[in-house]
Amino acid sequence: MSPSDTRPPTLIPTNGLVFLGVLAAVAVLVPLLNLATSPDAAVHVPTYVVSLLGKYLTYALLALSVDLIWGYVGILSLGQGAFFALGGYAMGMYLMRQIGTRGVYGDPMLPDFMVFLNWKELPWFWYGFDLFPFALVMVLLAPGLLALVFGWFAFRSRVTGVYLSIITQAMTFALLLAFFRNDMGFGGNNGLTDFKDILGFNIQSDGTRAVLFFLSALALGLGYVLCRFLVRSHFGKVLIAIRDAETRVRFTGYRAENYKLVAFVVSAMLAGIAGALYVPQVGIINPSEFSPANSIEIIVWVAVGGRGTLVGAALGAVLVNYAKTYFTSGFLAPYWLFMLGGLFVAVTLFLPKGIVGTFYDWREKRRPSPDALGEPLPEPKPAE
Repeated sequence: MSPSDTRPPTLIPTNGLVFLGVLAAVAVLVPLLNLATSPDAAVHVPTYVVSLLGKYLTYALLALSVDLIWGYVGILSLGQGAFFALGGYAMGMYLMRQIGTRGVYGDPMLPDFMVFLNWKELPWFWYGFDLFPFALVMVLLAPGLLALVFGWFAFRSRVTGVYLSIITQAMTFALLLAFFRNDMGFGGNNGLTDFKDILGFNIQSDGTRAVLFFLSALALGLGYVLCRFLVRSHFGKVLIAIRDAETRVRFTGYRAENYKLVAFVVSAMLAGIAGALYVPQVGIINPSEFSPANSIEIIVWVAVGGRGTLVGAALGAVLVNYAKTYFTSGFLAPYWLFMLGGLFVAVTLFLPKGIVGTFYDWREKRRPSPDALGEPLPEPKPAE
């Protein structure tokens, strides 16, 4: 047996290193070309492009969170947009508290929408959001706690498959309706907007935009490493076994619902981080982010890039959203949803493993087998 046959699998494969390398280069070059070059230079990256690319990176992190549970556990959640929105609202509440007397009505405590609706005092659940560390905790806690409660009931009731997808979609729609209400205290259908600064820095300045872009790239890279660590560990092997044959896993003594719950909560927290980075870059968060259609669109991103590949999920998010930006700015804008649906059907029929998954299969087929190279086949290992 050759030494390569006994070598333990690496945490980050070659394609993952390439992904992280490209991401690191983009994280450095884009802000550099924005801040250090003249606006007239050919290589200058405008600030609006920096924000647009930063939004794509947050979507890539969101897609990564979906791939963790769909690609490796088999949980097709149509409620991931809810976790994304909750993280976004947590960050939006912090940004609203930073406005203070600079708002339209000049109230030092109440956001403008509360003054307009004749609120007399700040609701209890807004307290603490004037502190950035508290907001960061809530970015993780709000989606994580919702996922914990929802998942605990769903997985212990052994709800799986299409039934789980339906109730996650129902959860998202219920939150959509709730956040649309003005008396909920989250801005109603207008949501939260008109942000001024973050940590004392002007949120509209080029430097702040560049830092937010860099942080989005950093979060995506760390999220990828975390997901790779999880799926390559013993925990990840159990997740894959649950995806492929949950009943057999239960017969071997594993509590499958506990493994699924942990993965679901981690996925929700990653989505919350993506939402928190998304809000200061786009400048608004409103109930439309809870729309079930958004969660379905996330599934399309992952399917296009390649389910169960992680890198493919991030790539699919960037490609589909770039196409959305391109096609919704011209005469094809009314037909974008038809194009998106057609893309999903085409990928399902002709690229069932997505772009990256299909590339992996093609590469494996081109790789010569050991016997074709005249090398001895590895000796079979005894059953453990």
